[in-house]
Amino acid sequence: MHERRIERVFEESSPDDLLSVVEQCRREESATIGRRMAAIAGLLWHRTAEAEGIDDDPGYAMITGFARTTAEIGAALNLPPTTAGTIVSHAEALERLPEIAALLADGRVDWPTCEVVIRRCELVDHDAMVELDQRLASTISTWPSWSRRRVIHAVDAAIARLDPEAAKKRRQAADTDRYLRVTAKPNGMADIRGSVPAPAAAMFDKRVTEMAAAVCAEDPRTTMQRRADAIEALTEGRELGCACGRSDCPIAPVDPEIRGGVRFVINVIAGEATLTGDDEEPGHLEGYGVIDADQVRQIAARKAILRPVGPPPTNAKLAASLRYQPSAAVERWIRCRDLICRFPGCDRPAWRADVDHTVPFDHDDPRAGGGPTLGTNLGCYCRQHHRLKTFHGGPDGWRDVQLADGTIVWTSPTGREYRTTPDGAELFDGIAAACGIPRLRKRNRRREKALRTAAARRGMHAKRAANDATLALNRARLAEIDIRKWRNDMRRTLLNLKGGAPSTSPWCTWVNDPREDEHISADWRPPERDPDQTPDEPPF
Repeated sequence: MHERRIERVFEESSPDDLLSVVEQCRREESATIGRRMAAIAGLLWHRTAEAEGIDDDPGYAMITGFARTTAEIGAALNLPPTTAGTIVSHAEALERLPEIAALLADGRVDWPTCEVVIRRCELVDHDAMVELDQRLASTISTWPSWSRRRVIHAVDAAIARLDPEAAKKRRQAADTDRYLRVTAKPNGMADIRGSVPAPAAAMFDKRVTEMAAAVCAEDPRTTMQRRADAIEALTEGRELGCACGRSDCPIAPVDPEIRGGVRFVINVIAGEATLTGDDEEPGHLEGYGVIDADQVRQIAARKAILRPVGPPPTNAKLAASLRYQPSAAVERWIRCRDLICRFPGCDRPAWRADVDHTVPFDHDDPRAGGGPTLGTNLGCYCRQHHRLKTFHGGPDGWRDVQLADGTIVWTSPTGREYRTTPDGAELFDGIAAACGIPRLRKRNRRREKALRTAAARRGMHAKRAANDATLALNRARLAEIDIRKWRNDMRRTLLNLKGGAPSTSPWCTWVNDPREDEHISADWRPPERDPDQTPDEPPF
């Protein structure tokens, strides 16, 4: 529907007109981003002034203006805390580049170019930043046709001339900013990206290369596939096994049971039917996400420890609910139910999060009923958002309320409400049923019609059988009335012939019996008859 509408709008436009629309949209996007960044910077100013005015030295309880702004932006835009923090830091950096910010607000420079300038200038001295901002703004109009690499070179050259120390600081900061990130892909695989010191990267590359080469020439895998498999072997503390499958392989087979190094635990959530092969419902792998049923069974086949997960008791008077620390079973249930931090937009895994009481636990008198350690009063919050709720809560801060089905309703300092539902209930019907969440069934009209037809046919079949029985009974009743009338006629004939004398014939002795009633009752049923018996014949 929408595609046809777009075709009608632009079907009369020339290629030049279409390109003009594209360029205009890019300018409008840039201007919109500029407005958004200015609003975020304004919010940061308010929250910073608010945080600094509370206490001169709040110590560990300090929730900075940057942290407050990051939380509100993450909730408003539904972004994870890392992404929200990056946006807030970029908005703050644009305050140091007013000329560049003005160009962005006018749509004269795109956001990717501004982002390059911000990232390269983050360590430039404040005094040098003023001149750098003016110099870059005066020449930025010549950049639209430049490649991204050329823009980076131009910014780096300007920084080297105006603030050589900033380049040195950037090299030193690179070591501090090292990271390793695993990103899930939608095909059962994952990307590994990172920034590590050059010596460590060289040693890792050499080790993986050696392991990939330590197989025979008949191994069917490519070099890159063997390097990827070597990472798994490396994490398990073993050598890479050969995959040729030959009995005379010159490479000694690797015993998967012999492993060295550090043992670690990876949590996988799956239904019992998936493990037994009776169902193909997917599972969830900690640190990755959804995996298919075959991968679940492959992991379980490696002598995995299976622990049943079920909803904890809901009785607030039990001894376990009166302890502050939840039991291992309750904590496992909460982490499996939530899967990720329950703050709006946060994507940090629940296995590394804190288990927090929604209603604070009453340490003085747990039996008073305040904040029991129950599944309906616990939630997983990452350390950042746990601290935010603890030290920036109350009427002017963040407040959370947990509903009976596990939904947590957050209220921001500005009064906005955000709802987060347990992620595990979205993936597993068992968890959803335990939380009391109704599952929406996708309609299949063809199947529903087939079920209705089958039900109608079963009803017709049952009714046909009942009708056949009634018809047979009615026919038997008519036959019984006819045979009684016939026998009475025979009795009248005998009376006419013999004047009331009885018949002495050994056949049809019933002719001497009294006259039969030719009307039968409603509860009459036909007697069982001998199929070999021949019908009676009259004695005359």
